[in-house]
Amino acid sequence: MSHSLWVEKYRPKDLSTYIGNEHLKSKVKVYLESEDVPHLLLYGKAGTGKTTLAKIITKNIDCDYMYINASDENKVDDVRNKIKTFASSVGFKSLKVIILDECDYLTPNAQAALRNLMETFSKHCRFILTCNYVERIIDPIQSRCQSYKVVPPSKKEVAQQMVHILTEEGCQYELDDVALIVNAGYPDIRRVINSAQRQVVDGKLKIDASSVIQSDYKIKLLELLSGGGKLNDVRQLIADNSVSDYSEIYRLLYDEVETYGKGKVAECILNIAEAQYQDVNVVDKEINFMSLIIRLLRVIK
Repeated sequence: MSHSLWVEKYRPKDLSTYIGNEHLKSKVKVYLESEDVPHLLLYGKAGTGKTTLAKIITKNIDCDYMYINASDENKVDDVRNKIKTFASSVGFKSLKVIILDECDYLTPNAQAALRNLMETFSKHCRFILTCNYVERIIDPIQSRCQSYKVVPPSKKEVAQQMVHILTEEGCQYELDDVALIVNAGYPDIRRVINSAQRQVVDGKLKIDASSVIQSDYKIKLLELLSGGGKLNDVRQLIADNSVSDYSEIYRLLYDEVETYGKGKVAECILNIAEAQYQDVNVVDKEINFMSLIIRLLRVIK
């Protein structure tokens, strides 16, 4: 069994292995056949294949390409300097493509700078932008792109992909366990695959049904943090699920920090570590946890 991350090892390399979005695949096929692509804006929920599709395009046309994750580099100078350096350099190919992942994390000023760069280098550069929240992208950028919503594949398709991965890795599994893990993580394919890999022990996928069902609220917690949810929503979520032991949630917040950290991963981890340390001695663990949520929301806003 491989020790590499399954989500990267089994990331589709071409359209034939990319599941779902048949309507979009037909359009992408035209771009690949023409060896050219317009500016694209791919939007939709996290983990549904936006970045994968963008990389398939760049790897299957004759181009030089660069990848930037805007959740890590979201300031005006960071984005402008990287793009200008790449776009103005002498390349081996006539076409250059820039993938700007999670571009909804760009500040408005950075987006305005991006719009100018798209115009300046339009003759030989194409931009493929991905985001979860298209409403956060300024209109001048949207108007310069062909926009496509990337929708998650069906649960059946995700389950079939999960079975394929487990089989390739030589893991034993029960279809009921595969169904549980797909239902808990859907529609985030990345989360499904990562969760399955974590729960393979001694070459066997073994899942406690009650823990998977209980994990639904943890997924909702991550969604609230990622989407800039309100403090009261988190409080209600914790109350509705009668949480008393926060140790697993601290670990979850650490494991998934890159999904909500918005370029502030180190600061988030320091806050998690402080709250986890205090959890041992505090009188009210819920108050301690909610104080962490307040700090995280302030960090990532």
